[in-house]
Amino acid sequence: MMDSLLISGLLNFVLGAVLGVAGGLFGIGGGLIGIPVLGYLYGMDQQLAQGTALVMIVPNVMIAFWRYKQRNKIEWKSALMMCVPAVFTTYFAARLATSLNARTLHFCFAVFMALLALYYLWTLLRKNKSEKSGILLPQNYMFTVGISAGASAGFFSVGGAIVAVPMLVAFFGATQTAAQGLGLAMVTPGTLVALWTYASAGHVDWAVGIPMALGGVLSISWGVALAHHLPERRLRILFCGALIALSLWMMIHG
Repeated sequence: MMDSLLISGLLNFVLGAVLGVAGGLFGIGGGLIGIPVLGYLYGMDQQLAQGTALVMIVPNVMIAFWRYKQRNKIEWKSALMMCVPAVFTTYFAARLATSLNARTLHFCFAVFMALLALYYLWTLLRKNKSEKSGILLPQNYMFTVGISAGASAGFFSVGGAIVAVPMLVAFFGATQTAAQGLGLAMVTPGTLVALWTYASAGHVDWAVGIPMALGGVLSISWGVALAHHLPERRLRILFCGALIALSLWMMIHG
């Protein structure tokens, strides 16, 4: 019995390490890829896969925020304007996700992955055009970013910063670096709220999630280092292709 638990824990640690490398390599890959992988490998329904993936996502987000804060200045006023609505929206979105039919949530997640992949592919293909958005909103409207990002983080367990960063750049004129810092400051408490909500509903497998989290924390830096030695554009295109393939697979086998 002890041997089987040790082997299981080791395999989950290795899985987390692989997903950690993917997260560091692609920048946004760990949780997005981890959720369908958990469903495939362990037969988890969508809620359980999302809740278990959050165990791995939370420490990664906290480490990323801590490292960013060490090197960059964060506009705390703007972060607070987004963080408060994001926390509330995350909670209610997570409550909704845990109450839905698992097949419905599974399909919604697959569509979300496909749309996200297409969006990032579009931004890559138009990267050579340095055109700025004609719509710039005043800072008072930043709460809308928190609402949108919180809804994504709570409903899908991932995507808070992915949603926030392009919105801040496109509609508030933030630089990419500032947007990433604000996004991390906003989603860090939200991921904790999402994990608590999924765990309260019984949708977390701690025996799988904790070893995965340990593996991911130890390996994510390797992925970041590897990303700096490979062509970023090609990596992003491959990642978009992988997301589209995974989303189609989830739709077909949902």
